[in-house]
Amino acid sequence: MRIETKAIHVGQKPDPVTGSVIVPVYPTSTYEQNGIGEPRGYAYSRAGNPTRETLETVLASLEGGKFGLAFASGVAATTAVFHALLKKDDHAIVGDNIYGGTYRLLERIFKPWGLEISYVEADNIQAYADALRPQTRLVWVETPTNPLLKIVDLERLSDVAGRGNCFLAVDNTFATPYFQRPLEHGTHIVVHSTTKYIAGHSDIIGGATVTSDEEIQRLLKNYQCNAGAVPSPWDCWLVLRGIKTLGIRMREHEHNALYLATWLEKHSRVEKVYYPGLVGHKNHEIAKRQMAGFGGMIGVELRGGFTAVEKFVGKLKLFVLAESLGGVESLVSCPARMTHSIFTKEERARIGIKDNLVRLSVGIEHRDDLKEDLEQALKS
Repeated sequence: MRIETKAIHVGQKPDPVTGSVIVPVYPTSTYEQNGIGEPRGYAYSRAGNPTRETLETVLASLEGGKFGLAFASGVAATTAVFHALLKKDDHAIVGDNIYGGTYRLLERIFKPWGLEISYVEADNIQAYADALRPQTRLVWVETPTNPLLKIVDLERLSDVAGRGNCFLAVDNTFATPYFQRPLEHGTHIVVHSTTKYIAGHSDIIGGATVTSDEEIQRLLKNYQCNAGAVPSPWDCWLVLRGIKTLGIRMREHEHNALYLATWLEKHSRVEKVYYPGLVGHKNHEIAKRQMAGFGGMIGVELRGGFTAVEKFVGKLKLFVLAESLGGVESLVSCPARMTHSIFTKEERARIGIKDNLVRLSVGIEHRDDLKEDLEQALKS
């Protein structure tokens, strides 16, 4: 079964009681039991809910995994991986070009808790191998990365993680399972902010994990139930609704993004474009081999520094200045001052996040309308 069909049919048969073709929302906290200690399948919605279980089944199917779990946010899903699988004094290796919220979580929560963390150049596989220690338990990466769209060779990195006898977790938010399925390349855990492309309409906050490893799933499920960062049934239903159009949306996101990236890299007011679909992208060949498409995110460095960025975003009419990404509408942000402001100036310089960088989340509007908006905003 292809992914477009899975998104609509897996775990979503008509309701046996009413015949409803859409999975119902079960906004209940508790469930009647047949007898003392005899639940009918659900006892309390923190531990399990029919709407959430359907979402988890669909997410696992899309990623080609056996087990899925839904969380209240992408950060909650990330927290589950680090807290359920690691203990104090363990060591994790993290690709340095990551979402600012992940970096904040690691620096402000997990480092003080006692986790040892080494940040390495995201697409430098040898750097991960060099950072391995006897106490290394986890390698964490994004691919494509946020916001520089670097591509990590997952098969090579899987070999490194195997040599170190540690878990490999991949944040697949930018690519989605429509364009990339990390489990097929040796990854142990896939993480999503379902807030973004999976739900696709900028109207919920959510996260997810997917794995095929029974022991990892047991640990993550135990954490989900006992820590309690679960999404509401209504949010799960909205994600399920969004998932049904994932394939159509992702094709259009990529169609528009490739068109705009190709045009932008030739523009006189643009210094550099980061998009893995461009032949000149450093990791283009890896992206072609590892991904079925290149996604809807673009990084653009403008000539003229931060002053040029301020003028540019102030003139845009269709691209909305806002954090987040992956919705049907086009968004623009300045990572250095917004999503990645948690990094110090020195850290941003080391990673390559410049003040003249803007991040475009390209929506599904007509591509020529988006181009015209960018064109008029780039005029001096």
